[in-house]
Amino acid sequence: MNHRSLPGELHDDDRRPCAAPPSRHRPPRRPGWPRLSGLVAAAALAALGCGAGSSGQPAASASQPAAVMTPAQIAARATPAVVTIRGDGSLGAGFLIREDGWIATNFHVIAGIPDLKVVLWDESEHPVLEVLAFDEERDLAIVRIHAPRKLPLLPLGDSLAVRPGDPVVAIGHPLGLADTVSNGLVSAVRVVDPALTLLQISAPIAPGSSGGPLFNERGEVIGVAAAVATQGQNLNFGVPADYLKKLLVRPDPVPLSTFAAETAEEESALPAVKRSVPHHALTVLRGCTEGDLLVLARTMDGAIQVGSPLYNEGDFASCYHIYEGAALDMERRLGRACRGPKQALAEGRRKAAGLDDNAAQAWAMRDAFDGLLDVILRKVHGDAE
Repeated sequence: MNHRSLPGELHDDDRRPCAAPPSRHRPPRRPGWPRLSGLVAAAALAALGCGAGSSGQPAASASQPAAVMTPAQIAARATPAVVTIRGDGSLGAGFLIREDGWIATNFHVIAGIPDLKVVLWDESEHPVLEVLAFDEERDLAIVRIHAPRKLPLLPLGDSLAVRPGDPVVAIGHPLGLADTVSNGLVSAVRVVDPALTLLQISAPIAPGSSGGPLFNERGEVIGVAAAVATQGQNLNFGVPADYLKKLLVRPDPVPLSTFAAETAEEESALPAVKRSVPHHALTVLRGCTEGDLLVLARTMDGAIQVGSPLYNEGDFASCYHIYEGAALDMERRLGRACRGPKQALAEGRRKAAGLDDNAAQAWAMRDAFDGLLDVILRKVHGDAE
């Protein structure tokens, strides 16, 4: 839980099909999905009986607080305390644990990023001022913003009392879809090693959910969403809240800039690419409503925020599939009269499908997105052809 330096430095590089839009050239530094990947693999093996099993008898809760609530009741009460954490090419979740601006999240959501913004439920943005504490091995961190007023907070429950079969509710921003609520069960309590236990859950989570709260049926936070095992279906993992409680005992504040510099990592070499961004006339947006343009801008930006870290850590296939899925989603959601963007997205998918290299496929989709983002910006700015 101590502050430690890691090797690495920041590098600007425009060769990233999943980086932020052209108007924001600083590349992302951190993967947008957890550092717990190796531990998740161990937990998945444990689930198959090939490693450490679930804990024997979890400790009983010292008290029985509030009444049982439905997922809808938990969401209504908790959502105002769930935040979005954005950086260059990074998107994650967090939640307020003190009314004066203390926020819990994952270590991987904030590491290596010198400029982080927290978006509250009222859509106001607040810069992260400092990192109060972190535990890299368990992928947890606590950051602070300046609280403009007393903020809503979430109560921490007893994660030692969690048992397989208990209901669980997750709130996060999967693929940039803000405040998504999902529910399921605690599938198992996995002892990965003596220093780490994970909660295996069936509540769906995805990139963008990182750092979001996991609730028991009384609306208490019993874990922090951290990882998903892609080798199987619905194998999702959270870090127990009791590890977070330990971080709260001995905060050791450090400025965000210092923390970012010391947790930045060197990036692996990325393949050389050649950009081919289409230039659309404003007429391509003919028939599109403001709602259509909002769907386009938000969906593409969300996909970029999520896909960027995956590409930068060499997972070109996942980046491409996120882009492709976002394009299909937009084509389905756009109004019937909004034909131009639909055709542009379909053309991007067709071009990508004809390539046999995942990195090139990611670039083809990114080029399609950048062409549409450019024409939308020109329309918003009132440019004339």
